[in-house]
Amino acid sequence: MFRTALRTVLAHKARLLMTVLAVMLGVAFVSGTLVFTDTLGNAFNKQSAKSYKDVAVSVTTYYSDDSGTDGQKQEPGLSPKVLDEIGAIDGVASVTPRVDGFAGVADPDGKLIGNGWSNTGTNFAPGENGEDPAYDFSEGTGPTEAGQVALDKDTASRGEYKVGGPVRVATNGPVKEYTLSGIFTTEDGAVNAGGSLVLFDPLVAQKLFLKPGYFQMANVTATPGASDTKIRGEIESLVSEDAEDAEVQTGKQLADQQAADIERELSGINQMLLAFAAIALFVGIFLISNTFTMLVAQRTKELALLRAVGASRRQVKRSVMAEALIVGLVASTIGFVLGVGLAVGLRSAMGQFGAKVPAGPLMITPVAVAAAFGVGVVITLIAAWLPARRAAKIPPVAAMSSVHAVATMKSLVLRNSIGAVLTLIGAAGIIAGASMGKDGKFIIGAGAFFSLVGIIVLIPLLSRPIIALVQPLLNRLYGVAGKLAGQNAVRNPRRTGATASALAIGLTLVTGLTTVGVTLGTAIDKATTDNIKADYMITMAGGGGGLDESAVKALEKAPGVSAVSPQRASYLVIDGKDSSASAVTPGDIEQLLTLKTETGSLDSLSGDAIAVASDTAKSRGWKTGDTVTVKYEDDKTARLKIGATYEPNEFASPTLISTDLVAPHEERPHTPEVYVSMDGGATEANELALVDALGDNPAISVADQQDIRNQFGGMINTALNIMYGLLGMALIIAVLGVVNTLAMSVFERQQEIGMLRAIGLDRRRVKRMIRLEAVVISVFGALVGVGLGTFLAWAIGETIRGSIPGYVLVLPWERIGIFLVLAGLVGVLAALWPARSAAKLNMLTAIKTE
Repeated sequence: MFRTALRTVLAHKARLLMTVLAVMLGVAFVSGTLVFTDTLGNAFNKQSAKSYKDVAVSVTTYYSDDSGTDGQKQEPGLSPKVLDEIGAIDGVASVTPRVDGFAGVADPDGKLIGNGWSNTGTNFAPGENGEDPAYDFSEGTGPTEAGQVALDKDTASRGEYKVGGPVRVATNGPVKEYTLSGIFTTEDGAVNAGGSLVLFDPLVAQKLFLKPGYFQMANVTATPGASDTKIRGEIESLVSEDAEDAEVQTGKQLADQQAADIERELSGINQMLLAFAAIALFVGIFLISNTFTMLVAQRTKELALLRAVGASRRQVKRSVMAEALIVGLVASTIGFVLGVGLAVGLRSAMGQFGAKVPAGPLMITPVAVAAAFGVGVVITLIAAWLPARRAAKIPPVAAMSSVHAVATMKSLVLRNSIGAVLTLIGAAGIIAGASMGKDGKFIIGAGAFFSLVGIIVLIPLLSRPIIALVQPLLNRLYGVAGKLAGQNAVRNPRRTGATASALAIGLTLVTGLTTVGVTLGTAIDKATTDNIKADYMITMAGGGGGLDESAVKALEKAPGVSAVSPQRASYLVIDGKDSSASAVTPGDIEQLLTLKTETGSLDSLSGDAIAVASDTAKSRGWKTGDTVTVKYEDDKTARLKIGATYEPNEFASPTLISTDLVAPHEERPHTPEVYVSMDGGATEANELALVDALGDNPAISVADQQDIRNQFGGMINTALNIMYGLLGMALIIAVLGVVNTLAMSVFERQQEIGMLRAIGLDRRRVKRMIRLEAVVISVFGALVGVGLGTFLAWAIGETIRGSIPGYVLVLPWERIGIFLVLAGLVGVLAALWPARSAAKLNMLTAIKTE
């Protein structure tokens, strides 16, 4: 029986190639994902271990400007005294202190190198030999004067900087020009992420990022034979006397923590790629099942003959399953090879996007190999089980006379009953989850799974009434060819349903997420338009921190500015409760943000008063005119009035206070954004004026309202692009599935097609009939997917409605129309080969075919 199965596989290479392609795509993503993440994880783990190989213990402080529990002011970092005490501990060989923060440099076009969050500046920390153990200089030396900096090799290359030449460095304040003293190589994570690293003289770094004389952290090396754990314990005892917020770790702990962080970061990529694989394999099940159903139909006489000469049902079933095993092994082998290639390609692509991937070997682990082959073979066997079971049930006499076994009424009733129950359970779960709000997401997910499975089971039943709706249109537009196409599409509902399921699954996901994405984008656009009056929002590029006070003053003096206000983050204690507040400029903030006053007047901000969002005032029991006790960050208190309440605004804090009241109490104010309005609105000239006023600082972003909308909608668009990738994969597999279905249909209807040709149906109309049949099946699957996807989008929207002001479900009719057109295109493409084959049939030979 195995030899029979092998001969059968070789005899139907074209049919089985489609199955191989379906399995191959899924296996390629599974193996590629595992090899890619294993390779990156191994490379980064080795890099982190190398980075900390000489570090015995690391001390990191998280000091704030608040007073300690005993009322005394905490130190803002590691002082020289503490560093000397650490250095005096028995077994400590050296102490290397660090202080860091945001620092960026520009490329030749004036654009920031990196993306903001990965642009770092720190201090050069030379040892007794004058070298910093963390950096290897390929040119020049480290900065030893206030006017010098050093750059990492990649940044210097991208910026075309040379040793001895000028470098303009941007921090959160004005851009300053330094002399490049040296270029170094480093294993720093920020640089490997595509960012930049600037080394400053220690005193300059302390002034920029903390306070003169203090460092944020220190790396400790040990003498040979010293115990890292013992040193760690002594340092913990030492620093705990000065602060509660200090973390002391051994070098091994740091390396392990970084390895865990890397694994967590890679898990997002891992899950996304495995989602591609899951979609491909799930959709592929229907294609594989159709393929083996077609092969069984083509071999009814052969199988009957095997039964007649003594083969048992079990042997026939094993024969079909053996074919599936062979196909699964071949597909898994090809898919695994493609997956390794995919991993190599992804690794190279990361370099193209600016991320520096550490050198390391390609990691092909036994787990990746086992997963790839296990998934490919198991999926193929599962999909082939039902066709194999049907093959074993064909009676020899019926098969010999070419009377195909049809589904019994009992089996159809059972199938439809199961499908209906699953669909109802799923729909009930979706509705229940939607009614629960934000707590119902998992219930909706479970309901979506049951609904999708139920709809797939019911698709054969649904095909007849839905296709019947378009039958009159086919008759009117295409005559006999259209009529026959509609009838052929529902001739074998099970096969039609299995084919349509491929598109239904893909379009359920894509329609649902597209609808949610478009709805969220519309809500964000509305929130931006309704809540922001300002022409521009000024921030640090890439979330690189807060703006310096000098930037705010520069904007106030810029030509053409009609209103400007920072939104400075201030954390106050009001009547004994922590409160999030924004320090703003009275008089200007009303021109920049939409603040609809409910009681009182915002003019009161100019005096000793605060303004509070109405929902906050209600929850705290405040009303206009009440006096509250406000404690500032320096622990000083004041009695302020509530001068106004206003409708909540997504871009404004629940409490507003004048910058004049807060400024005397904040040593290092944090200003995430500044809003600006200008005479003439947002124009190219006005934007240039702001850029010039800020000193052409590459680290500062000047965004108009459209930029703000794009910024907040960027993640949504990225997610949608990923989903469109899933749609593309579903379309590829759906094309193969429709080709299979049409090829099977043509094979079963050879005699019928010959008769149609004999009575006058020419080749052109035969091709049209096959093409229309493919389009009908494809659009049917698309309609099912669009309907279910829209229902899921509504349910998901109900869970996030409360957290998205102005959320109203928006159906993206244009995109849905594109999806349906693509589905029709799938049908046309898939019908090319079967239609050509049908048209070329010799009518006399076809008529004689049994």
